[in-house]
Amino acid sequence: MGVHIHPSAIVDEGAQLGDGTHVWHFSHICAGARIGADCSLGQNVFVGNDVQIGRGVKIQNNVSVYDAVTLEDEVFCGPSVVFTNVLNPRAAVPRKSEYRRTLVKRGASLGANSTLVCGVMVGTYAFVGAGAVVTRDVPDFALVAGVPARRIGWISRHGERLKFNASGEARCPATGERYRLDAGVVTVAEA
Repeated sequence: MGVHIHPSAIVDEGAQLGDGTHVWHFSHICAGARIGADCSLGQNVFVGNDVQIGRGVKIQNNVSVYDAVTLEDEVFCGPSVVFTNVLNPRAAVPRKSEYRRTLVKRGASLGANSTLVCGVMVGTYAFVGAGAVVTRDVPDFALVAGVPARRIGWISRHGERLKFNASGEARCPATGERYRLDAGVVTVAEA
């Protein structure tokens, strides 16, 4: 299958891109970047040196994935998602030694124009609403929105809102997959 790189994109020597990955118009991938198979990096995407991107990740247009960010498998980044890596940046003060790592876990979705302040973890299959500003960790399967982002519900692996009954059980309305809520933690119920 190979890797598809648009002629206007720049992929620095040393960058690793997995089979089936597409890099679109005007994007720049730095030499130290590690990108898995079957990813799609839209127009005007920047990927820094100290970035790891898993398999099947979709990054829409105008996203800069700066150093110290890890995106696990099947993460979705909507248009113009913003990552940071320093809490208190100043142009005249070098702070590369102060980068805080950001982790977006498997299957999570980051809505258009959302911002992740460095040092946070977005949980497995969590969903960050468009325009939200994430300033603290997001639990697995959580649906968060607002500025700052707050949990407003729970979401299935399929991306459907979950409604838990009094016993802490819910089913995905699209797939029927069962979920359990216990002490603020959502898990997929065993069949």
